[in-house]
Amino acid sequence: MAKKSKNYVAAKEKVDRTKKYDATEAIALAKEIDFAKFDASVEVSYNLNIDVKKADQQIRGAMVLPHGTGKTQTVVVIAKGEKAAEAEAAGADFVGEEELINKINDGWLEFDVMVATPDMMGQVGRLGRVLGPKGLMPNPKTGTVTMDVTKAVNDIKAGQVTYRADKAGIVNVPIGKVSFDDQKLLENFKALHEQIMRIKPSTAKGEYITNLALSTTFGPGIKINVDSL
Repeated sequence: MAKKSKNYVAAKEKVDRTKKYDATEAIALAKEIDFAKFDASVEVSYNLNIDVKKADQQIRGAMVLPHGTGKTQTVVVIAKGEKAAEAEAAGADFVGEEELINKINDGWLEFDVMVATPDMMGQVGRLGRVLGPKGLMPNPKTGTVTMDVTKAVNDIKAGQVTYRADKAGIVNVPIGKVSFDDQKLLENFKALHEQIMRIKPSTAKGEYITNLALSTTFGPGIKINVDSL
């Protein structure tokens, strides 16, 4: 196991490991003990009691947080004709088709999100080995395979986040930056929590959220009392 830094150990000592904090209290504490020398992200981690091997219990989607994430997303749109023009007008950073696909296939990955129109997915599909491991492959569930490229680009630029449960049922999502006002972080957290609750699989049995924690990029996790949201 990697040895933790002195700053991390000092921060962890300020967290009561036996306590579940109210969300408001946890946000304030996370910001207080943050020791990064940059504007760190604030993230939440849900441990869900779901079986992701079952198709009807897979958790995946996207939403726009009320106050964004504080991160500027670089957006690539694979489209042609009128849809390409719409993407450019909406503010996409890079727009193209075959030539851009070939550039990406050759290793260019200077972007955060890819959007593609359905008619281009046959060509985009061959980028699976490049985009798949990095989680960049467009998907209808996250709104990145769509004919409404204007909405897709606008949502991403406005602070859209994607969420997906891993094999263990854990969902990690950023809700902003340490520099954010506490209230804005809380409102983003509540909006995300409402979405996670809204999409609870009807076939999931027992307690849905088995653990919920908040942390900054390098900081220790702070357990959250779900009832405070």
